[in-house]
Amino acid sequence: MSNILNKKTLTTQQAMRYSRQILLPGFDLEKQEILLNSKVLVIGVGGLGCAAAQYLVAAGIGGITIVDDDSVELSNLHRQVLHGEADLGDTKCQSAKRALMLINPNCKINCVEKRLDHQELCSQALQHQIILDCSDNLATRNILNQVSISQKVPLVSGAAIRMEGQICTFIPHPDNACYECLSELFVEQNLSCVEAGVMSPLVGVIGAMQALEAIKVLTGFGEPLANKLMLFDASSMNWQTFKIAKNPDCNTCKI
Repeated sequence: MSNILNKKTLTTQQAMRYSRQILLPGFDLEKQEILLNSKVLVIGVGGLGCAAAQYLVAAGIGGITIVDDDSVELSNLHRQVLHGEADLGDTKCQSAKRALMLINPNCKINCVEKRLDHQELCSQALQHQIILDCSDNLATRNILNQVSISQKVPLVSGAAIRMEGQICTFIPHPDNACYECLSELFVEQNLSCVEAGVMSPLVGVIGAMQALEAIKVLTGFGEPLANKLMLFDASSMNWQTFKIAKNPDCNTCKI
């Protein structure tokens, strides 16, 4: 009942602001109000998180929680577009929040400036409608997958390194695959940009697609990448999409 009573409705000014989305066939005012009443949990405010967060906020998401325990360094600036030279030494969360508030001051932005454990992530997940995995390490991705399954909150996972990017969406359901169903099919190199490098626009491409997937899942607009893996080779500008089969013996999502 409290969710119904507290539901926000679009103002005339907001309807004008988001009119180009509202005009899309099948999107309309109702879906824009879904965004207005939705909260997104973004794990990591590096290259992927900066790109994803700015598009979510610009698109009219009602609330976003950004989680990152790191500070802004000079080597971040070529790809983490919410941070600038004036932010060097500041926490990434506070730097990102300042930039996001300039994009859309009506969005409620919460900062968590520490690394969350499993229990804390579960608690956060229950307060949000979707999780964006914008982390840069396998351990975090595995934990977020477990949290997504246990709390029944959709997860949009992105990764980018060198000239290669990938994105997939996991919607908890007995018939759907999870991240572990995918990761067990290959030996994932737990590399970061520090060891392997990454091209600046690549993280923008993947992060923006994570925001797009989140909007689609939240509003039921279009077809999300559930049970699919999309790979991007920036060197050849080639996209490939593969089906992800659910593993009946998966340790995380098996019934």
